[in-house]
Amino acid sequence: MQDKYEIDQYVRSIPDFPEPGIIFRDITSIIQNPEGLKKSIDGIIENLRNVDFDVVIGPESRGFIFGMPVAYALGKGFVPVRKKGKLPCETIEKEYSLEYGTAVIEMHKDAIQPGDKVVIVDDLVATGGTIEAITEMVESLGGEIVKIEFVMELAGLKGRERLGRYSVDSLLIYDGK
Repeated sequence: MQDKYEIDQYVRSIPDFPEPGIIFRDITSIIQNPEGLKKSIDGIIENLRNVDFDVVIGPESRGFIFGMPVAYALGKGFVPVRKKGKLPCETIEKEYSLEYGTAVIEMHKDAIQPGDKVVIVDDLVATGGTIEAITEMVESLGGEIVKIEFVMELAGLKGRERLGRYSVDSLLIYDGK
């Protein structure tokens, strides 16, 4: 395990959930604790200190929790990526694979302008499928992904490898799944 911002102490680990042999890493215990939330947001901001970017993207719903305060603190706009059917204006969408099936996410078509430099912020990277779908949408609109930030990473699921062409950083990395 790597924990450069001392966040593991705030993570509740639940054995055998959702199935035997899995250790569920609960993000809600981080955000319920004022110090855990502060360390998480401050850690992401620190990782972005020398990154030149225009906008923060956060996927529904925990990407909103971590991405919005980062955007606010750094004086950037925030773009939500939502489940299909939740955004009111013209959207682009991307279908991606889940463990058992598929899902569709959307973002407003006018949220990213050609040449925009984009940072994606989310709570957790496992297989990387959701974030990969977001990168494809951003790039189809002419945006450039300059950094992807996570609070936690489950290294055993190889999401970082799937996102290998991007600069990826995680505050807390667990070796397993």
